[in-house]
Amino acid sequence: MKVLIVGGGGREHALAWKCAASPRVQHVYVAPGNAGTASEAKVGNVEIAADDIEALLQFAIAEDIDLTIVGPEAPLVAGIVDRFAAANRRCFGPSRSAARLEGSKAFTKDFLNRHRIPTASFATFTAANFDEHYVRAQRLPLVVKADGLAAGKGVVICDTHESAVTTARAMLGGSFGAAGATIVIEEFLLGEEVSFIVVASDQQVIALATSQDHKRRDDGDKGPNTGGMGAYSPAPIVTPQLQQRIMREVIEPTLRGLRSDGNPYLGFLYAGLMIAADGTPNVLEFNCRFGDPEAQPILMRLQSDLVELCEAALAGTLQGHEIRWDTRAALGVVRAAGGYPDAFRKGDPISGLEAAAALPGKVFHGGTRREGAQIVTAGGRVLCAVGLGSSVKDAQLQAYNLVHTIHWNLVQYRLDIGYRAIKR
Repeated sequence: MKVLIVGGGGREHALAWKCAASPRVQHVYVAPGNAGTASEAKVGNVEIAADDIEALLQFAIAEDIDLTIVGPEAPLVAGIVDRFAAANRRCFGPSRSAARLEGSKAFTKDFLNRHRIPTASFATFTAANFDEHYVRAQRLPLVVKADGLAAGKGVVICDTHESAVTTARAMLGGSFGAAGATIVIEEFLLGEEVSFIVVASDQQVIALATSQDHKRRDDGDKGPNTGGMGAYSPAPIVTPQLQQRIMREVIEPTLRGLRSDGNPYLGFLYAGLMIAADGTPNVLEFNCRFGDPEAQPILMRLQSDLVELCEAALAGTLQGHEIRWDTRAALGVVRAAGGYPDAFRKGDPISGLEAAAALPGKVFHGGTRREGAQIVTAGGRVLCAVGLGSSVKDAQLQAYNLVHTIHWNLVQYRLDIGYRAIKR
């Protein structure tokens, strides 16, 4: 069979690599892909943008693609699954209406409240009704969020009322474009953040391996929010008891609520959770796709056939489907371009990739492209180096061995990925 992966980041490299490992798969196309996907066996890039839905559909028809898996959120929110379904093409991901869980934070907060799913208290504003007095009356710190898609960077934690007001006005004034036309201001939750990702087929659901992301750019969880600077799996905080609670209090009522609202869900569902001291799993956000960089360590541990898993969800036969996992831990460290997450450099030559390929672990490409014989930086999050080990500490050591082998000008990365698990 032939598979099409939509997207060009590290998550899509990991998805393509894992799909290519299936003995049933003849070839994997990635649109648009990157320098890493172009180098994988049985994988090739297609020069079609991830948000060009019509061109993607025509390619899928012309090549008789058997299965399309959508990586990034933008085409899902734009309705790629609906368009493919109308043409009778199998596309793994939620419908446009279900993908509003990620496309609109205001929609999601209202959804969580209506279905009594734990989350932070909040208020929603536009430029027309913004209330500075409300902001100044709230307890600090405060979280200000752009309602729409902002590449994982539309969340600002404000330590003063003045910065919260300034941030809110900037968002409403266009600092995040149309994504900030509506904003959500919510209470800051204390606890430990985890990523909980499932495969869902309406009411049938299978939890994937647990993981923990590192959103802030700098060591010690300092600096601005990013799309993610590294992740590891499993997350020790998610005990079997906590996993059952997350399923019972978050995942299952979410899927029931979507169905009752007329939006049954199919695809990867990512719940970003803050685990309170008493164990309450508060929802920070939903993503309607696999996380990045969580996908890289999770898929390194996945021993089952990813294509068969997606097909079971599409066929409505998830119930009873078993997933096998490598018992070792996996940890991924993101190496980003200078300036990320703000304006960042592109076009810097990358050295050390061949030496890294000879070491244990795996380097997944995100923002890279090939210029002749040279691979150069082409995005904010450039690479994700993933190590495996009998413990998170061992996986961390293997990942950083890869990290320290690869170089380019003004590279930036965290030195403490996995510190919570190691401390625990």
